[in-house]
Amino acid sequence: MNTDALKALYEVNHYAIGVNARDLTHEESLKEPCAGANSANWVLGHIIQNRGAILKMVGEQPVWNEEEGEYYKRGSRPIGAQTAKPYPDLLRALDLSQERLMAGLNRLEDARLGQVSDKDSLGRKLAFLQFHEAYHAGQLGILRRVTGKPGAIK
Repeated sequence: MNTDALKALYEVNHYAIGVNARDLTHEESLKEPCAGANSANWVLGHIIQNRGAILKMVGEQPVWNEEEGEYYKRGSRPIGAQTAKPYPDLLRALDLSQERLMAGLNRLEDARLGQVSDKDSLGRKLAFLQFHEAYHAGQLGILRRVTGKPGAIK
């Protein structure tokens, strides 16, 4: 794994997230596929919240502070209309996080990917988090169908 490969994978994620999510309305983003399941609003917010850790790893500032991402953390309760961020704000935050991620990866030297902390290398951590994000990109594809929209990736 090198930084060019990571950049390519995160660019694919950004594309998949975008085509699955961009044409949803705020109201559609709040639709749950079934009781207690997460909506597109939560999934997109979770991706942005999780990118905070990724951005820190590549020397960039997270888009949100801890408080702003609180409702989108793993294990949080499904989001409701009162706590959900406006969907257009989430889309802008996604794009800003992508700009910062690419800037950080552009500065990151391949040799740093092999550095180990907390029993794993930076490269393996970034690769796992890319997979985590891709998993949620796929969920957004299903959630758009819950709103009655056709699949976006053909």
